Amino acid sequence: MSQATSRKRSILSRIVRRIIWVIYRLQGWKIESGLPDIPKFVIAGAPHTSNWDFVFFTGATAEEGVEPSFMGKHTLFQGMMRNFMFDMGGVPVDRTKRANYVEQVADAFAAADKLALVIAAEGTRSSNGEWRSGFYHIAQAANVPIVVAWVSWKDRKLGFSDPIYPTGNYPRDLMTIAEYLLEKRPDYHRYKVLEAQALRLIEEGEAR
Repeated sequence: MSQATSRKRSILSRIVRRIIWVIYRLQGWKIESGLPDIPKFVIAGAPHTSNWDFVFFTGATAEEGVEPSFMGKHTLFQGMMRNFMFDMGGVPVDRTKRANYVEQVADAFAAADKLALVIAAEGTRSSNGEWRSGFYHIAQAANVPIVVAWVSWKDRKLGFSDPIYPTGNYPRDLMTIAEYLLEKRPDYHRYKVLEAQALRLIEEGEAR
């Protein structure tokens, strides 16, 4: 949970969590490699090709005994939605120009005893497979590792990597991530795009 609380969870959040769990189980998904036993980490998930991705990652993390968190626009954590959003694992983020969202999330990590933050590293479903660097900057600022999550719709399988600690060399660390994903799905084109992105960034850095 992103927010520690002694109150009872809202009925709506309990219903939604139960529905997600039932959908995940009915779809017959299997976890090939589980989550590491550590208290805080960023889960960088890919590919993000369907609105159902979060449902299945949430179901998988629940099966692993972990309640995932997610970033949400701060205005959603107001009024009647406030308790529900926190109960579902929401981390409020102000993305206006005056606010540094990386620092906000890093502060949330510092304040929590346990926090597994799920981030769709590609950003949007329309991505060609390249990753945005926000997940990396958050992990680095919060001093927590990255756990890479992958999914195969064809086989109904998903899994998680061992912790990857940011070294400060983003291109090289991105290549480590790409290599891991290609081990799991060698022919998947979006992971090949990620590998090419990492290689391009490495070459650009060396050319400076």
